[in-house]
Amino acid sequence: MLDVRRLRILQHLATYGTVAATAEVLHLTAPAVSQQLSVLEREAGVPVVEKSGRTLRLTPAGELLVAHAEVILADLAAAESDLRALKGGHHGLIRVAAFASAARTLFPEVYRLIAQHADEQARTLTVQLVEQEPDPAMEALKRRQVDVVVAHSYSVVPRNFPDNCQQDVLMEDPVLLCLPVDQAQRLELAPGQSVDLTRLSGEAWLTPGPDTSCYQMIQRTCGVAGFVPEVRVRSSDFSVLLSLVAAGAGIALVPRLAITEQQGLSVHPLVAPVTRTVFTVVRTGTARRPDVHTLSALLRQAAATATT
Repeated sequence: MLDVRRLRILQHLATYGTVAATAEVLHLTAPAVSQQLSVLEREAGVPVVEKSGRTLRLTPAGELLVAHAEVILADLAAAESDLRALKGGHHGLIRVAAFASAARTLFPEVYRLIAQHADEQARTLTVQLVEQEPDPAMEALKRRQVDVVVAHSYSVVPRNFPDNCQQDVLMEDPVLLCLPVDQAQRLELAPGQSVDLTRLSGEAWLTPGPDTSCYQMIQRTCGVAGFVPEVRVRSSDFSVLLSLVAAGAGIALVPRLAITEQQGLSVHPLVAPVTRTVFTVVRTGTARRPDVHTLSALLRQAAATATT
C-alpha cells in the first residue's frame, strides 16, 4: 500500500526539483528523502524517479503518482479543515501574498474588520501579508510558502493558474485612461466621458515595466486601437506614473484600484472597455479551512467597499 507521507515527499520533489531542496523544506536530511523515495518505488512496483545528470527527475509513473498525490493530499487538507471547523477552529496565522494595489486598498479594511469582528475567534486571526506580483505569488503558493494569493488577470491578457488550485472572483476592476486636466480640456473631454484610444495614438505614454502583465495589457489595448504606444516613462509604481501624468509628462492606462486622488488628473473609461479581474487563489482542499474561509469573507467585504 502506498504511504501518504512518501507521496508528499514525491510531490515536494516535483515542486522543488532537487532532493536537497525537498529535504530542506520538509526538515529532513537528503539521505532520508532518498531512502523514502526508494521505499515508495518498492511500494509502487515501478521506478518513480530516474537520474538526469546530477539530479533526479520523475518517470512517467512518478508523474502519474504526483497527479494522484495532489488529489489525495487536497482531500486530506479538506478533511483537516472540516475537523477544525467541527471543533470550533481557533484561528491562527494565515500567510497572504497580494499585488500592490490590492495590498494598499483592500488589506487596511481587512485588518480593521478583523479588529472589530463580532466573533471572538475571528479576532484571533493573524494575517501575515507580503506584497508580491501574481506570478511569483502563485509560485509561492505552489511551494506552500503562502496560504492565499490575491492575484489579477486582464481581459486582454489571460492568466494561467497553477494546477490543483481554486480561484474565486473577488471583484472586477476597470482599466481607466488618466490624462492631465489641461489635455482633457483641449480634447474637449467632459469629466468621466468615455474615450476612444484612437484619438491618442500620437501621445507620450507612461507604463509599467515590460516584464509586467499591465505593460502587455497596454500594448495589446493600443494595438487593438491601431497603434504602438510611444513609451516615455516606465515605472512599476502606479503612484509614480499618476504623479507624472498630473505633471503633464504623458498619459497612462491604470486600473481603478490603483488610482489615487490627485490634482491635475482627469480620469476616463474606455469606449472599448478593458477590465482587470481580481481573484483569491488557494490550494485545492484548503478553502474550507476556517481561517481561509474567514479571510475570504473579509476580502469580499473589503472589495465591496472599494467598488462603492
